[in-house]
Amino acid sequence: MTENAVIFDLDGVIVSTDDCHYRAWKRLADEEGIYFDREINHRLRGVSRMESLSIVLERANRPYTTEERQALAERKNGYYRELINELTPEHILPGVMPLMERLKEHGIKIAIGSSSKNTPLILERLGLANYFDAVADGNAVKNSKPDPEVFLLAAAKLGIPPAQCVVVEDADAGVEAALAAGMRVIGVGTAACNPRATLTVDSLADLSWEELTPCFNGV
Repeated sequence: MTENAVIFDLDGVIVSTDDCHYRAWKRLADEEGIYFDREINHRLRGVSRMESLSIVLERANRPYTTEERQALAERKNGYYRELINELTPEHILPGVMPLMERLKEHGIKIAIGSSSKNTPLILERLGLANYFDAVADGNAVKNSKPDPEVFLLAAAKLGIPPAQCVVVEDADAGVEAALAAGMRVIGVGTAACNPRATLTVDSLADLSWEELTPCFNGV
């Protein structure tokens, strides 16, 4: 069997931190007197912190300087880190651990490919800090999804060609990033409606081994 890998996005795939993000952005927006709701929050999925801030500030009643924007982003991140500190292994989404354990049994490498700079903290809180063969995150890349940089970095760290990698993503930006990297992609959650995904499932708990293996080359 040709060596293969699965690269998992983190937020929305391994664990759902959507509500943590929403509550942190909402707190910041309220403090700044900026309207913010869950519909706006949905636009922030899969994009970087500074890009997310730009979306939040679209409804601001004044311009913000670069320095002010950086301070706002750091403030939001502080609120978010307070919330994710409450995460435990029980917050790992259904189907994730059985799938990853089976991949390991078959000698398929696994990695994280996430735009989040909080990836190390989240993995630590989930008890997965040393579980993956490689981690590529927002601390190591310059470009956020849909740029393929984070997935290409994960593949390079694994030593697996991009064509032999399958990405698991819950955001359309992540699906586009995976395809741009020359990888197959499984869309879950919100991305389960993306017609460009190689395979779609509502939850990893619904993904069978028979459905997964055709996504690999050489299996």
